[in-house]
Amino acid sequence: MMADPNLFAGRRILLVEDDYFMVLEMVQELTASGAEVIGPVPSLAKGFDRLEKVKGIEGAILDVNLQGEMVYPLAEELRRRGVPFVFATGYDEGAIPERYSDVPKFIKPFDVGAIAQVLLDARRPA
Repeated sequence: MMADPNLFAGRRILLVEDDYFMVLEMVQELTASGAEVIGPVPSLAKGFDRLEKVKGIEGAILDVNLQGEMVYPLAEELRRRGVPFVFATGYDEGAIPERYSDVPKFIKPFDVGAIAQVLLDARRPA
């Protein structure tokens, strides 16, 4: 299916993912959907680094497990800053802590259009 180049319309999306095979397809799909992809970043430390150095991040896609490190500290910082995020993972729902029950979860491989809709809806004022 052809990506809609206006889905993300130039929005900066942080991509935190350590699976290099998965990353190539994700970056292509996000870019084809109009996103300015920040990353991909393969570790928690690099995720925090990009968050500090890159202004205007409007959404994030987070892999739950980054080379044995759980992404939750970065998720907490995104939540604190009001940046919407989703989990893109191979884990089932029960493996993610209850405090993230409100965070949308997408099983890899995921639909970029569905993620775009969730992130963009989260940015709209109520």
